[in-house]
Amino acid sequence: MTELTIGELSRRTGVKIPTIRYYEDIGLVAAPPRSEGGQRRYGTAAVGRLNFIRHARELGFEIDDIRELVAMAQSPQASCHAADSIARKHLDEVERRIARLSALRTELARMVEECGHGRVCDCRVIEVLANHELCVGEHGR
Repeated sequence: MTELTIGELSRRTGVKIPTIRYYEDIGLVAAPPRSEGGQRRYGTAAVGRLNFIRHARELGFEIDDIRELVAMAQSPQASCHAADSIARKHLDEVERRIARLSALRTELARMVEECGHGRVCDCRVIEVLANHELCVGEHGR
């Protein structure tokens, strides 16, 4: 079995050392055995686990969802219904965020377009920011 230092594990996975330690602290990654000198020594399975976690984080999954997905990955013959549900829930949230961002973009573009580029006292951007009722659509939280 190949033993990797935390630095080598970080290089192979692109996960920073403090993040690896954090994942250990919260139980997302098993704490590895230590050398006689007290250094962490990781097996090659840690590379796969961290790559899985890093990719899930890049896709925006929350830690609790990743914890469930990691647990599911340990039972490859089980139904993937729960994994699908987690991904669908996350997709729904992404769609909501996109809708909010689209409304925000529309409102900002309108404010900028209506700005006469004159003095601040006549600035449409400042005026709209000061009075939400001048907004056309809903773009709040």
